[in-house]
Amino acid sequence: MRNMRKATTTVGAALVLAAAGMAVSNATSYAEPDAQGHKVTYTLTSGAPYEFDLYYLTTQPASKDAYNADAYKYLQKATVNVGPDAPWVFETMLADPQWAIFTVASTTHGGRAEPNAHCEIAVDGQIAVQNDHPYSPRCQLGQW
Repeated sequence: MRNMRKATTTVGAALVLAAAGMAVSNATSYAEPDAQGHKVTYTLTSGAPYEFDLYYLTTQPASKDAYNADAYKYLQKATVNVGPDAPWVFETMLADPQWAIFTVASTTHGGRAEPNAHCEIAVDGQIAVQNDHPYSPRCQLGQW
C-alpha cells in the first residue's frame, strides 16, 4: 500500500509540473518573438457573396501615443469581395501580436440577406481570436 501511495504521489507531482509548464509556455508564447517577429494572419469569410470594408493593423506602432497621433500610418483600409468559397486573407509580421486588430464592415444594401461574416486573427498559425457577426465582426488582441 505504501508503494502505491508513493507511486500515486510521484505521478500526481509529475502531472502538476507538466500542467504548470504548459500554462507558462502558453502564457509566454507571444512574449519572445524571433528576429522577424510573429506571423499575424487576418482572415475574413462570409456565408454569402458580399462586399466589405476592412481596417487592419499592418505595421506595429512604437506606442499607443504613436498610434493615436497617426493611426493611418499603421492601418490598412481595403474594400474586398468575399464569398463562401472566396475568403480574404492577409499576412503581416508584428514584434508583439497583441497589437493585431481587424474590423470589418459590410457594405450591404437593403433587401439582401445577412452575409454572416466571420473574422479571425491567427498568430504563428494558431487562431488567437475569432468572431461571428451577421454583418460586421471585429477581432482584436490585447492592446485594444
